[in-house]
Amino acid sequence: MTNWFELEKKYYMRTFDRYPVTLVRGEGARVWDNANKQYLDFFGGLAVTVLGHSHPAVTKAIIEQAQTLIQTSNLYYTIPQLQLAEILVQNSCLQQVFFANSGAEVNEGAVKLARRYGKIKLGGAYEVLTVTNSFHGRTLAMTAATGQIKMQEPYKPMPEGFKNVEFNNLDALKLAIGDQTCAIMLELIQGEGGVNTPATGYYHSVRELCDRKGILLILDEIQTGMGRLGTLWGYQQFGIEPDVMTLAKGLANGVPIGALLAKEHASVFVPGDHGSTFGGNPLACAAGYATLKYVIENDIPGNSARVGNYFMTGLKSLQQKYSFVTDVRGRGLLLAMEFNKDIGPQALLQCLNKGLLVNKVKPNALRFMPPLIITEREADEALNILDGVLAGFVV
Repeated sequence: MTNWFELEKKYYMRTFDRYPVTLVRGEGARVWDNANKQYLDFFGGLAVTVLGHSHPAVTKAIIEQAQTLIQTSNLYYTIPQLQLAEILVQNSCLQQVFFANSGAEVNEGAVKLARRYGKIKLGGAYEVLTVTNSFHGRTLAMTAATGQIKMQEPYKPMPEGFKNVEFNNLDALKLAIGDQTCAIMLELIQGEGGVNTPATGYYHSVRELCDRKGILLILDEIQTGMGRLGTLWGYQQFGIEPDVMTLAKGLANGVPIGALLAKEHASVFVPGDHGSTFGGNPLACAAGYATLKYVIENDIPGNSARVGNYFMTGLKSLQQKYSFVTDVRGRGLLLAMEFNKDIGPQALLQCLNKGLLVNKVKPNALRFMPPLIITEREADEALNILDGVLAGFVV
């Protein structure tokens, strides 16, 4: 039998600390390894498989499109691209769409759009404000946008044009805005930063601040969109509308795609300003259209809200049971459990051994991002495994 662990060490750049399992197939909220061991997936491919693994509607769309047309370039009209653009606009507050291949790419596109807006409408303003503990991608520019020093340090000097200010501090944002500011870029809930949500009213104040200063509000909904928080888009939870929104992860249920959406006044690109070879290709867009159509028609955000509340209640019960659990937070099916000690790595591996996939978002915290189609019964199964794991840390 091939030793996949050794093969990885030999051929693959060491950019990941992988978990000791080789996954070979999936169905719904479950995956199997090459020894046919079954796992309940509360990791979701990093919040990607919103409809679960190998969902029939998405699989059918991929097969049919792969047999028809995969790539043409954006110099030609293609039907899946325009179908996906239409359903996105008709079900959001935005009016224009551009497709790329990943979250990092569309965040780059959002910054380019904001700079173009600044050049045309703000006298050449180019600076984008972001906040601490944020995460916007791993390209060099998006590493600069990301408000985490540890991610920036290996690659300094950082590209200019970004200013990171304290998260959940409106005064810090106000002070940071200057003549060169063209936009504020935020995640509604900081996923990679630890599933963090600011104080009530923060986003309303940021929206008002952007309106008052005439700058754009960019919402990075790469992790919070597609029903993850219990509404189709995260901004609906907070009673605001962005000028620009970015999507990726769950948009095509695992097929690589990203979407940059903008309101009419912010959609300032003209031919030649931006582009992508593979972005918006028929295959990815067919998968995206099938995914989003199913999400909307089957009220997947509603299931995320219901089962998310149920799972949150179970996590809070474990918090009451185990004194070293200091916090349970999040919305919908983007949740985290924090500890007063750095047991995250051990807890993750013990969950893995017991057949549950979770994510270590920090050394002292676990993150849960299951498919949005999970049931209360599957939530109970995860809670039972987690309960058994946490019991092992009682001293």
